[in-house]
Amino acid sequence: MIYSKIFYLLLVMGRQSPGYSVTVRLEIPNVVGNFARIAQVIASADGDIRDIQIVKVEKDKVIRDITINTKGEEHEKEIVRRLKKLGDIKVLRVVDRTFQIHEGGKISIQNKVSIINYEDLARVYTPGVARICKHLKEHPEDAYRYTIKGHTVAVITDGSAVLGLGNLGPIPSLPVMEGKCMLFKELANIDAFPLAIGTQIIETFVETVKYISPVFGGINLEDISAPRCFEIEKRLRQELDIPVVHDDQHGTAIVVLAGLINVERILKKRLKDLKIVISGAGASGIATAKLLLRHGAENIILCDTYGTIYRGRTENMNPYKSEIAELTNPENIKGSLSSAIKGADIFIGLSGPNILSLDDLLSMNKDRVVFALANPDPEIDPTLAMPHVRILATGRSDYPNQINNALAFPGLFKGLLEAKAKKIDEDIFLESAKALAHVIKDEELNEEYIIPSVFDRRVVSAISKAIIEYIRKKPDLRKL
Repeated sequence: MIYSKIFYLLLVMGRQSPGYSVTVRLEIPNVVGNFARIAQVIASADGDIRDIQIVKVEKDKVIRDITINTKGEEHEKEIVRRLKKLGDIKVLRVVDRTFQIHEGGKISIQNKVSIINYEDLARVYTPGVARICKHLKEHPEDAYRYTIKGHTVAVITDGSAVLGLGNLGPIPSLPVMEGKCMLFKELANIDAFPLAIGTQIIETFVETVKYISPVFGGINLEDISAPRCFEIEKRLRQELDIPVVHDDQHGTAIVVLAGLINVERILKKRLKDLKIVISGAGASGIATAKLLLRHGAENIILCDTYGTIYRGRTENMNPYKSEIAELTNPENIKGSLSSAIKGADIFIGLSGPNILSLDDLLSMNKDRVVFALANPDPEIDPTLAMPHVRILATGRSDYPNQINNALAFPGLFKGLLEAKAKKIDEDIFLESAKALAHVIKDEELNEEYIIPSVFDRRVVSAISKAIIEYIRKKPDLRKL
């Protein structure tokens, strides 16, 4: 395997995360050696010191802020408990930096032009704005030019499937929606607004989105539970004249396929010749299977908590599972994930933690490819899997090959907005995946680098250009 021994050892040694970062303010007697004591306590508790700031210096004491990455909330508390045991050193305050960064929300609305006198006011508002209103009455398509519509996306949820936390409802979903809006702005310069709809009734949700849709150039659905999400997306696509994308389905599918296109390049094999097992038959699992089929894969088996999805199964089924059963599992294999994975070449986990055993992994073919994407805890511990696989990908940022939806949706919507798309088809997702995969050039490609970084500025441009070029050839998809 080409994974370096050093990197492997770093993975095994703890996984402190910036998501569990605290800043501890300490009052320290101004005596040589005291800071060394503090550093030793933090290190012995497996904390990772990331920053040290002097707040105030007096003759007999120093006040310092020490920022520490930890492994979780209990680990944070344990480090603080140990610091408090240093009797002559006082803990003045502890700030959870993740909560701190969310204070007041993470996004705001800013004006693009200044209003500093009455002339400005007359042009941006009354009376001048009336001219724009009358123009748009006659030429509504110019809303893309004269309003925010042409560069604005709504990020919409009902809070029914927030991250891996379940049905939390609309208010707890807002921090996720805000974060997604930040990524739209940062990565693609798209203005996005979070909308948490206070209903989980499909008909009411669809009608609400329809009523607010004129403001936006696109709709990004997010964190909506399956199978309701399929019906909601289908309805909105039929009834709106702007593109609608459920990112949990298609964003995931695009990035997974991009990674697998690069697996094809490394293995010099085609997906059509490989056996693929997907754990998870919800929104992302079904969408991923469909996109892989569109790319040419022929032997895909989906599994859920009841085992393989096969033709004729009746237990724990819905219309969407029945549909995918007709398209996959060509040998109609019945049984557990362990049964399905024997002789597989590729495993894609879109389910939950620790459902793939080492024995399951070893029953796969040589040159195993494992995409263990459950987050934060994958289907198999990456440190356990790594020595036994050819290529490993996860949903985490602390391992190589992070499969992250943020690689897809900024460029996808940038292309759709710039092309003035009114509809989308499934080939748009295929083109996006190809463009994303080929951001990585032949000379860059290797087992630890099959997918670009979220911060690779080539990504958004590559995807958006591919979409614009595709839509130009499809007049029925764009506003003429």
